[in-house]
Amino acid sequence: MKNNNNSCFKKGDENNSNYRVIHKLPNGDSPYVRAKYAQLVEKNPEGAIVLFWKAINEGDRVDSALKDMAVVMKQQDRAEEAIEAIKFFRDRCSKLAQQSLDNVLFDLYKKSGKLEEQIELLKQKLQMIYQGEAFNGKPTKTARSHGKKFQVTIKQETSRILGNLGWAYMQQTNYAAAEIVYQKAQQIDPDANKACNLCLCLVKLTRFNEAKTVLEDILRGKLPGSDDPKSKNRAIELLKELESFKFATSSSSHLVLLEDVFIESLDQLMNQYVPIRSRRLPIFEEISAYYRDQLAC
Repeated sequence: MKNNNNSCFKKGDENNSNYRVIHKLPNGDSPYVRAKYAQLVEKNPEGAIVLFWKAINEGDRVDSALKDMAVVMKQQDRAEEAIEAIKFFRDRCSKLAQQSLDNVLFDLYKKSGKLEEQIELLKQKLQMIYQGEAFNGKPTKTARSHGKKFQVTIKQETSRILGNLGWAYMQQTNYAAAEIVYQKAQQIDPDANKACNLCLCLVKLTRFNEAKTVLEDILRGKLPGSDDPKSKNRAIELLKELESFKFATSSSSHLVLLEDVFIESLDQLMNQYVPIRSRRLPIFEEISAYYRDQLAC
């Protein structure tokens, strides 16, 4: 693999720009570059992890090395180790890398089934948006999906985060909280996928007529993404099953789902960072109002 100069490249490859482009390799022959060679060319994930680790310790492209190492660890079912690595080394990374690391950390929490950690991280992201710190203060950011770059607005990012938060609450069977979050997400940037999840929350809360209305909006093409086959088929199936849900769902299931802890955690989050005189995020006001209504019943 290595030549006499301790390079990971075969003779001549290190100076071949086409070779680097084809394999998406950075320039140089540092620990980070050798890690990328092991990852992308040799398909040796364990070797790549060792070299990424070395790159981090030597201060070699630490932002990229930590993120890439965590991704490879996740692929190797070492999510727990990746989580600890990010927590331990992230203070060595630049401020610009922190949001990207949070995104990797969120994926690791999902793979590890850590719902509470997911929720806390999503709350922090909402707080950053509220304080104007998301996207490093810029109105948009460049994202990448399936090799293509595109622009994401703060509005779209807020709705996406709320959608993830709603999903996390659904996994906890906290459908009352999830429903409120999904409603707000749909007000900001609606789409058919989140609408299907909102419908399921409404069903669990025995609000069947509202659930039917949401599904009909998807099937009538009123929401972005309604023409997506996956979302459309899911809406059709949910509509077919709506009647059976009516009998299978307990009418009292929603009474214990919106807990003190949920409201208190949101209030503590806001009070920790926002002065008392500042206005709270509308979503938190709505959740608190909903909770007070439940107490009055």
